[in-house]
Amino acid sequence: MNLANKLRVCVPVCASTITAVKEALGRACEVADIVELRLDCLLPAELDRVAELRPLLASLNTPVIVTLRPREQGGSSDLDLASRSRFWTSWSNSDLFYDLELDLLEVGQWPKKTKSHHLICSHHDFSEVPSNLEAVFDRMLATPARILKLAVQAQDVTDCIPMFQLLARSRQQQREMIPIAMGPAGIATRILGPANGAFLTYAALDQKSATAAGQPTVAELKSLYRIDRINHETQITGLMGLPVLHSVSPQMHNAALKAADLNGVYIPFPVRDATEFLRRLVHPRTRELDWNVRGVSVTAPHKSTVIDALDWIEPTAAELGAINTIVVEGNQLRGYNTDILAFIQTLVKSFGELPNAKCAVIGAGGAARAVIWGLKQTTRNVTVFGRNELQAKTLARELEVDCRPFIDARFDDFDLVINATTLGTAGELESQTPARAPQLRGARLACDLVYNPEETLFLREARAAGCQTLGGLPMLVRQAIAQFKLWTSIEAAEKVMLQAAQEALVAAMR
Repeated sequence: MNLANKLRVCVPVCASTITAVKEALGRACEVADIVELRLDCLLPAELDRVAELRPLLASLNTPVIVTLRPREQGGSSDLDLASRSRFWTSWSNSDLFYDLELDLLEVGQWPKKTKSHHLICSHHDFSEVPSNLEAVFDRMLATPARILKLAVQAQDVTDCIPMFQLLARSRQQQREMIPIAMGPAGIATRILGPANGAFLTYAALDQKSATAAGQPTVAELKSLYRIDRINHETQITGLMGLPVLHSVSPQMHNAALKAADLNGVYIPFPVRDATEFLRRLVHPRTRELDWNVRGVSVTAPHKSTVIDALDWIEPTAAELGAINTIVVEGNQLRGYNTDILAFIQTLVKSFGELPNAKCAVIGAGGAARAVIWGLKQTTRNVTVFGRNELQAKTLARELEVDCRPFIDARFDDFDLVINATTLGTAGELESQTPARAPQLRGARLACDLVYNPEETLFLREARAAGCQTLGGLPMLVRQAIAQFKLWTSIEAAEKVMLQAAQEALVAAMR
């Protein structure tokens, strides 16, 4: 059992029968550096047969962590402290790792002959980052375990900060640590933990077998995030917004980083408070972690709220009032907007030059505002159609464009019809469209900003009406290429980013 390699991806095995455990162990050992056997997942009658697993566990070349998680610590076992104590004192395999809860170790109960460096002291809080986190950690330090596992529920990406800080403290105390911030907001601890000295990080065999919220798969950690390449010098970029886990931006940017052979990683950052995120984790003058952050993409709902936290904003982004890219430059945060240029470039490539084009924009929100602003740089012939009539009229007045009623709208006298609403987006809105074929008949080109799915109902209706169509994915790729260049000074390959995005969208449909 050679554990000399620093990176350890641990795959949990959680099955209800001994037979299923044996099969799952075989599959997990094929891809894992270390395997966690969750005995609490066994049915009560099957737990009585657990001795049958011991010869198999002793024969495996892959290290194994054995745990029997009680229900109050996120497991399935109803055994009380005394019953768990009796269970563990019957074990005596010194080659296995044993993950035992803090309460067990505090009463001095663990398997016989176990070396201290094979003992893992764990504590889970599934509701929050507790206010007494430091005190809990001090109790864990007082146990004989050499490996400390602390898992808390993250509500915001800033909840990862104390976990990384405790990781640094554990190393000062000459202890190993497994810091996990659970939930989507804690994914940074899972991706960046090993590079910062974490003993291991957990990953599921596939999406269906995840044993904790926010747990990535082995393929995602190893192929998408290239976790084996991450170190202290790795340039970190990512996507801040809420929600963000649906985005294909990580697939695009990480594929481009790999193709360019750059030491970088792009991570989703679920962010509720944009100002606090930038202050505590990104701005070089105030960030609380020693990591090599190069910048972030910005998506809803933060494109405007980040402005006050920046030191400099490019004129286009300032005039538009929306930021989609932040670059760390020296001791400053600099804001840009690559959306508009990408939109215009993609539109011109499909339609041709725009000066005389009559453009209809459906929508009156932030996306519509950006589209109208971009169109006005090349043509004055823009009309807005908004489902919210008051909002549409206000937008039209501010940007000095025409406004028409959305209800029963017809677009036969327009060259371009652009859907700047979220209608048609994968999920609850996928079966909706802002316009049907009879309304679109006569228009030359229908453009949808929605990229997931790649072909929306709006585009299908437009095609049925005889229109040319343009989906949102090419625009997404072009704005990402511009972001990539701002961070790396390298032009990303469009083909690489587009293919990565398309593959991610196909995978999401399975």
